[in-house]
Amino acid sequence: MDALKTAAELMAVSARTAPKAAGQDFIDIKVISGDKIEQLADKMIEYGKESGKGNFDRDGENVRDSEQVVLLSLNKAKTLGINCGACGYDRCEELKLREGVEFDGPICAWRLMDLGIALGSAVKTASMLNLDNRIMY
Repeated sequence: MDALKTAAELMAVSARTAPKAAGQDFIDIKVISGDKIEQLADKMIEYGKESGKGNFDRDGENVRDSEQVVLLSLNKAKTLGINCGACGYDRCEELKLREGVEFDGPICAWRLMDLGIALGSAVKTASMLNLDNRIMY
């Protein structure tokens, strides 16, 4: 349905234009539909079974029932460079990204807040359009 695609794109615009620390944008945004949704749902369910995390099984089926999915993530987010210590390190240069099972981290707390604000802006737009939506994992 074209209206849902337009709504998903408006959600993406809201996320993109949400305020970011120091005006630096490390947010990745993708809107998927059709076969891409089926692939995502299959991978989520497969991961849920492999890891024993039941929420992935349930959420994978919810994703499968969706016509549009808006995906937001951080991509190669650099530290803000203000040595605030919110990440657990005293100095930004001490924070060294390492590969994790589900996430790479640790991540600068300011960049995580940027992602949270972008997510909030996207779901606010969905709400204004009276669209049912969920933030998942």
